[in-house]
Amino acid sequence: MADVFSQIDLHIVFAVKYQRALLAKEWRDDVYKYTTGIIQHYGHKLLCIGGVEDHVHIFIGYKHTQLLSDLVKEIKNSSNDYIKSNNLCNHKFAWQNGYGVFSHNISQRDVVINYILNQEEHHKKKSFKKEYLQMLEKSQIEFKNEYLFEFFE
Repeated sequence: MADVFSQIDLHIVFAVKYQRALLAKEWRDDVYKYTTGIIQHYGHKLLCIGGVEDHVHIFIGYKHTQLLSDLVKEIKNSSNDYIKSNNLCNHKFAWQNGYGVFSHNISQRDVVINYILNQEEHHKKKSFKKEYLQMLEKSQIEFKNEYLFEFFE
């Protein structure tokens, strides 16, 4: 019997509700470590995770046996519970509905990883809205403005 072989690299992006700057630098890495555990628990390979105060980028080697929507739902729900149960945020924390997902060729791994690891520097020059719209356009993803994140600038 033949097995299934795949190599699927996915770049997932989602934002804090109301695009509030709530992901404090002091505990952001703890949330990333917790999220890494979720990803690995389901058999995916974390390639990189990073972001800034109002959004997160996750780059994974995706295992085809789980629906992507189920994985993102689990990441968002579990990390939200982790933040609340550990009293990490002084404000009411929640993730916005929805997410973006972008596929990348294995030859692009280093570029995507470098991009995610340099989010702090990147966002000194470019807003999350501009970044996200450029990602959608570059990937030729059709979208309607009313279905995008709630961007507040």
